[in-house]
Amino acid sequence: MARALIGGVLVAVICGVAGTWVVIRGSAFLGEALAHGMVPGVALAALLGVPTVLGAAVSAAAMATGVGLLTRRRRLSDDTAIALLFVGMLALGVLIVSRSRSFATDLTAILFGDVLAIRTGDVVQLAVAVVLTLLVAAVGHRAFVALTFDPVKAATLGLRPGAARVALTVLVTLAVVSSYQAVGSLLVVGLLVAPAAAARPWTTGIVSTMSLAAAIGAVAVTVGLLVSWHAGTAAGASIALVAVAAYPVSTLLRTLTARLGAPRSAHRPEVATAR
Repeated sequence: MARALIGGVLVAVICGVAGTWVVIRGSAFLGEALAHGMVPGVALAALLGVPTVLGAAVSAAAMATGVGLLTRRRRLSDDTAIALLFVGMLALGVLIVSRSRSFATDLTAILFGDVLAIRTGDVVQLAVAVVLTLLVAAVGHRAFVALTFDPVKAATLGLRPGAARVALTVLVTLAVVSSYQAVGSLLVVGLLVAPAAAARPWTTGIVSTMSLAAAIGAVAVTVGLLVSWHAGTAAGASIALVAVAAYPVSTLLRTLTARLGAPRSAHRPEVATAR
């Protein structure tokens, strides 16, 4: 349980950083497609007896490269290219898994993960992934901001929006690949998107959104594991459900605090005038 908690918190940090850009750019569909795009790689790695993380990384990279090739020169829109590869990769993954005698067990593990099976080596890998995520986010921050809010200006300033787009895809891919063992490819998007969406109403800056999203994700991991332990439910699904529930709770609390703060702000001009 301790390794599951530590690993889950590390995943929350990774998803908090990458998920902030996913939410700001409105590219949740890309995150979902990358998550499902891992399935054939993970399935093939499991059948061959090689580390599944390696298979996930290769498969997700192939998915990201395919999207880039299909959308080059705008021959296909981003969502069309993603949808085509999303369905194709998922179907290929299911076909590969179906060759295994333990079809149902293997597919369940891939789709829903097993955070309780995290080992010490997995925790080390996640720690390295956290460092890489923070490094990519820090180095590419200026280019990511320019790409998100003004791509034309980004090109004018020599920030290479094309390279920045690739780097952002790499960042999301890193988050998806490193997170799938905890919550599975089917639920990873919840941990990637929900904490960042829940953090947005409370923050004004990108870095602060990342920090709060990571904290919300860590709370979701902790609460999800406790629910799973006491209720006997699936750990990955419990974590994802708590993370998703954080969004309406955050929105409701923000609305209530805004209403409670409104009368105070209304009295401020009177105090200033009196002085």
